[in-house]
Amino acid sequence: MSDPRYWLAFNLAQGVGPVKTRALIAYFGDLQSAWQAGTDELTRAGLDRRAVDNIAQARATLDLDQHLARLERAETRLLTWDDPDYPERLAQIADPPPALYCRGEIRSEDSFAVAIVGTRLPTAYGKEAGRALATELARNRITIISGLARGIDLIAHQAALDAGGRTIAVLGSGVDVIYPPEARPLSEQIVQRGAIVSDYPLGTGPDGRNFPPRNRIISGMSLGTVVIEAGLDSGALITAAFALDQGREVFAVPGSIYSKTSLGANRLIQQGAKLVTRAEDILEELHLEHAAQEAASREVLPEDETERALYTALSQEPAHVDDLGRSLQQPVSAITATLTLMELKGSARHVGGMYYVRVS
Repeated sequence: MSDPRYWLAFNLAQGVGPVKTRALIAYFGDLQSAWQAGTDELTRAGLDRRAVDNIAQARATLDLDQHLARLERAETRLLTWDDPDYPERLAQIADPPPALYCRGEIRSEDSFAVAIVGTRLPTAYGKEAGRALATELARNRITIISGLARGIDLIAHQAALDAGGRTIAVLGSGVDVIYPPEARPLSEQIVQRGAIVSDYPLGTGPDGRNFPPRNRIISGMSLGTVVIEAGLDSGALITAAFALDQGREVFAVPGSIYSKTSLGANRLIQQGAKLVTRAEDILEELHLEHAAQEAASREVLPEDETERALYTALSQEPAHVDDLGRSLQQPVSAITATLTLMELKGSARHVGGMYYVRVS
């Protein structure tokens, strides 16, 4: 894994997002070399003058060791594209954030995640719907992702914790700047049983411009997004739009035709979002009925060398156990035994005739 200081450096430099970061890595090979490059080289790498000037200014003013020490004091980890703990689902979207600030822990079981978003001013019906869905999903070992905003977001986070589940909050500020203020006690609970994440540097305030872009992370970390009570101008609809762009599922809880807070959710249903009345609707659509068993299996069945080798050898193209045995120079009995365990863990699937494929 490369030196995190340089990922931090380019995150702190204004105007250097995923596209420019990828161009720098492609040209220089790594971000350390890019950070140390001259302005002419940065231009040849494809950066515009404004980005080059911003990098030069950042290079002249930033003390990277000091910023790393600040992260340690804030008990915050920087997850980057080349970090094995970078969120699996988020890495699959177009142009994911190169660096993600994280308080708490993101685990492998968080790949089974559903986002729940909605209005900041829910009705009694919306509150109950959000609480019920988050509770049942969490009981089925689904991680609940939301934005720690007032209303549906806070209800979803709290319900997941109350159900003994995991939850992840994606902020439109630095992870050390909790907004709204009343969410601070809940945020500490989330850190203990999930994570608080942001692609904004420490100290960034909750500027209104920050919230729409962060919604791409909420949807990007999730298999699907559930919208509960959203008006026509709700930020929840932005999250739903990101989910569609990312090829993720969109769900909506129907509301009263007389309620302004339900106009957006009802329109999503008209446009093809799956209507949701219970958690099972989501689990069935996402094929997560057995997520709890798979998550439990991942915990009790640790990986070994054979399993790691098999996972590498498998792909979306079906492979026969005999071929796998020859490739890994292992007896077929050992291959089939390991594949059985991998099926329980959800990392491999039998497609018939002793052929297997990898499950990402």
